Amino acid sequence: MVVDDVEDEGPDGGDLAAVSFAFDRMTVQRFREAFPRARWSDRRKAWIVPGKTARRRIDRWMAKEESRADPYAEAKGRDAFAFEPILSPYLGVDKDGLRITTPYSRKLVEEIRQVPFARWDGEHKFWRVPFASYDDLVSHWQAIETEAQRCEPEERRKRAEARKGTEEERTSRRRAAERKRRRIPLPADDLPPLDRPIATIPYGIIVVADITGEMVEREEIADLYPGIAADHIWGIWRTPSRDDLVQAWPSRTEPGDDERQRGWWLPTLEELRVARRTARARERRATRQTPS
Repeated sequence: MVVDDVEDEGPDGGDLAAVSFAFDRMTVQRFREAFPRARWSDRRKAWIVPGKTARRRIDRWMAKEESRADPYAEAKGRDAFAFEPILSPYLGVDKDGLRITTPYSRKLVEEIRQVPFARWDGEHKFWRVPFASYDDLVSHWQAIETEAQRCEPEERRKRAEARKGTEEERTSRRRAAERKRRRIPLPADDLPPLDRPIATIPYGIIVVADITGEMVEREEIADLYPGIAADHIWGIWRTPSRDDLVQAWPSRTEPGDDERQRGWWLPTLEELRVARRTARARERRATRQTPS
């Protein structure tokens, strides 16, 4: 089964999520009973479920379906946890399963999402993992706990103190100042399309809005942009909107070494999906912060 956010909005402006699974009459019947408002999309070859909590509800339904496929998975997970529990301040347990509570980092989120049926509980601010996924959680736990420890406020403060006055701190400040200038060096003989999302190494997915034609002073920024050549010129970029990302046509192939050395490439579908989720979260925060 595959579940994903849908970048479009429903007719009432609400959120949507999509789920696809191998056809089975009984599975479809159970799905329709659980999601009476769901509609089949021939274009996406998936079921579209409306609602802000659609993805969370789909995750719960999928967990039940997984248990149906292996009715003893939940019990086996409980037994495995009881026999050899993960002892960590970041892991708790209740009647509904396991709870993961950690500081935030993008790397942590990506790692936890590798655990089947892990889902974010926005009300209680922790990740839920069913016992059926305990073996998978064990295989990812060392990476999760190591990153969580690294992201503790005290550890962040220690690293910041250790960087003070060092070349690393000076480079970090220069990099932050450079990002605020919203410019990027581009090969003069191989420029990206304007006003279309492209993927880059230093800034992720961006939209190049203009090419200034000004030559790059390579010696001044070589440490910030490794691999740039003397024939690079400056482009001015902006953060892509959600509409930009939804309308972008993804590349069917992964970027090759030549494209990475060039410094930009057309993003793949997976890269666009991540960027769309980020853009949607950014727009939601902006909406909440706007005075009514």
